Amino acid sequence: MRTNLNIITIVQARTGSTRLPRKVLLSLCGKPLLVRMIERVKASQLAGKVIVATSDLFEDNVIADICESEKIECFRGHPTDLLDRHFFAAKYYKADAVVKIPSDCPLIDPNLIDKIIKTYLDNLDTTDYVSNLHPATFPDGNDVEIMSFKTIERTWFEATKDFEREHTTPYIWENPEKFRIKNIVWENGKDYSGTHRWTIDYEEDYIFIREVFESLYSPERIFSMYDILNFLDEKPYIKNINRKYAGSYWYLNHLNELKNIHEYKSKLKNAINE
Repeated sequence: MRTNLNIITIVQARTGSTRLPRKVLLSLCGKPLLVRMIERVKASQLAGKVIVATSDLFEDNVIADICESEKIECFRGHPTDLLDRHFFAAKYYKADAVVKIPSDCPLIDPNLIDKIIKTYLDNLDTTDYVSNLHPATFPDGNDVEIMSFKTIERTWFEATKDFEREHTTPYIWENPEKFRIKNIVWENGKDYSGTHRWTIDYEEDYIFIREVFESLYSPERIFSMYDILNFLDEKPYIKNINRKYAGSYWYLNHLNELKNIHEYKSKLKNAINE
């Protein structure tokens, strides 16, 4: 495994969420949700420099201020073109590889981040992009993607559709003939993506995440996704707080709208390195 690459991990964040405005500022155990998440990302051994990438809008000055007070690297860029924001952050920090994690994943497991980065590093000669999203089998809210700088650079030049620019990596997923793609799935063959929702878009999501943090958080130890699963087995009623939103995923909705989900899945299955 090569470890001399300049890897950066970008957490994109903004205050202008339409479903739950300013969600990254909500309190978790006395700190903003974004700060608690960055603590977890920084616990990864392979994440490299961790950067919050926010917009250059006035309303997101508060994110830049939090980053400054918490000594977190902050990069500011395009408000809606996240591909542009990620690409120029990668260019600014002279990255060899870019890890992408959305800021709505405050329960992200640092060990999973390491697993996906290690898979990329172990397969540098045959892989451009690794994620745990295609197909997704981990609890929703453990989204990790890593790609080479050349991959994000090519994507930035070639992607033209609005959703490709807004969500950064769909051009890669939808063009497996152009990129060498690898996917990580849950080891025991189970699929938790449709039954466990650990991301935050709605008030119920925040209540659920707050319950988990208040029960498991310790400044001495980062709790894992296995700790969360055990906790939910002991107190299944907590999982019910946001159960009605489980399985809600924007990209699958997009594919259904285009009526090409079966074509996409078949193309991706053939291209992914198992």
